[in-house]
Amino acid sequence: MAIINFGGVDEQVVTREEFPLEKARETLKDETIAVLGYGVQGPGQALNLRDNGFNVIVGQRKNSPSWDKAINDGWVEGETLFTIEEAAQKGTILQYLLSDAGQIAAWETIKNNLNPGDALYFSHGFGITYSDRTGIIPPDDVDVILVAPKGSGTSLRRLFVAGKGLNSSFAIHQDKTGKAKDRVVALGIGVGSGYLFETTFKKEVYSDLTGERGILMGALAGVMEAQYNLLRSKGHSPSESFNETVEELTESLIRLVAENGMDWMYANCSTTAQRGALDWKNKFRDAVIPVFDNLYEEVASGREAQKSIDSNGQDDYREKLEEELKEIRDSEMWQTGQKVRSLRPDNK
Repeated sequence: MAIINFGGVDEQVVTREEFPLEKARETLKDETIAVLGYGVQGPGQALNLRDNGFNVIVGQRKNSPSWDKAINDGWVEGETLFTIEEAAQKGTILQYLLSDAGQIAAWETIKNNLNPGDALYFSHGFGITYSDRTGIIPPDDVDVILVAPKGSGTSLRRLFVAGKGLNSSFAIHQDKTGKAKDRVVALGIGVGSGYLFETTFKKEVYSDLTGERGILMGALAGVMEAQYNLLRSKGHSPSESFNETVEELTESLIRLVAENGMDWMYANCSTTAQRGALDWKNKFRDAVIPVFDNLYEEVASGREAQKSIDSNGQDDYREKLEEELKEIRDSEMWQTGQKVRSLRPDNK
């Protein structure tokens, strides 16, 4: 494991150079990896593991869209595709990739099919960190490990197919066998990580929930709406408002940030843009600090987790979710976005 200095802080990082795929395959050669859940993370991780030469099976509820997707992806019923309970019985490493609400509902089944020496794998620290709310308390005779790709399962798969990797965090909650570290790193390499950085279950879920509700999704969507609505209220057209709010960010500027950082993006914009961005950056930062303080406290207290548990556990959750997403989709800003995307040269 390499020690890399990030901003003056030494962190332990595992790269594919020091833990190559061949070593990962050798580490897990006697294991059966059961990917339980074929929704958000399941497909990307399962397909990447399969393509990388690991012994993988999938567990998913029958007569569901995800079951049908697994069939379409080449998993074969009775050979590599089973019900969740059947896959849990067959696996020595159980990748518990159901939704947080799904994990709570299926926990008794999974717990009853864990054998001494098995590994219970998560891609989110939610179930373990908030065990007083989820009831997910693993037996003490199994390894409990985590690999959390820093992106969606779709991104994990797309980057893998392109020959790239998506950075992931890893953590060990329980090491019963003495081989939890080798297991978790091998799995991280197997699912297609670019590199792996060490964390804990608690830190993973605190940073993840804050990030999702903050800059990655909640804050980003909120400030986009605020700017778009302001421009429209001042008489700017829908296309102009969208292009200046979303299109330029997603198609141009954020890609420059990804290449070499925010300063490099600034350096490659006009001097007028540079001056204005530098002047206003701190105003926006200072304005949202109280919001982020409140957000982190809600996450750390468990209240944000309880909201998710209560909401996602409702029978009509999917219907309510679709209503909320439809409200976003049907808004003028995103209807304009759909039209703008259709006009891109690569979509014609």
